[in-house]
Amino acid sequence: MPTIKTTYTGHLRTIAIHMQSGCEIITDAPLDNHGQGESFSPTDLLAASLGSCMLTIMGIAAKSHSISIDDARVEITKIMATDPRRVAEIQIIFFMPKIVYSDKHQQILVKSAHTCPVALSLHPNVKQTIVFNFHQ
Repeated sequence: MPTIKTTYTGHLRTIAIHMQSGCEIITDAPLDNHGQGESFSPTDLLAASLGSCMLTIMGIAAKSHSISIDDARVEITKIMATDPRRVAEIQIIFFMPKIVYSDKHQQILVKSAHTCPVALSLHPNVKQTIVFNFHQ
């Protein structure tokens, strides 16, 4: 059984269905690439996947080390290149909860973020600029 089924619905739009849960994601081509820009573009989802993956792997590490990262958030900027059109860079800024993290806990969280499967799956030509803001 496939993990995801995606259908092209016309007008540069797709609907992807997660087979296990039934959740749907709509993609739309961006305004700068002939689309309507009414939803995430496929490359937006790539960037969002990196941020979500990093937070998820950090959450797993946090749980096993009794560290709270509840309410941590990321802001993601995707930078496109041309010729060929591709994602050139993904910038992710982490905003950690306003609690004091020991140096050891910070190292655990940073290392776990960089070992997420999406980060390790991206081509080395996709620059990953990651900034962590731990409140001290």
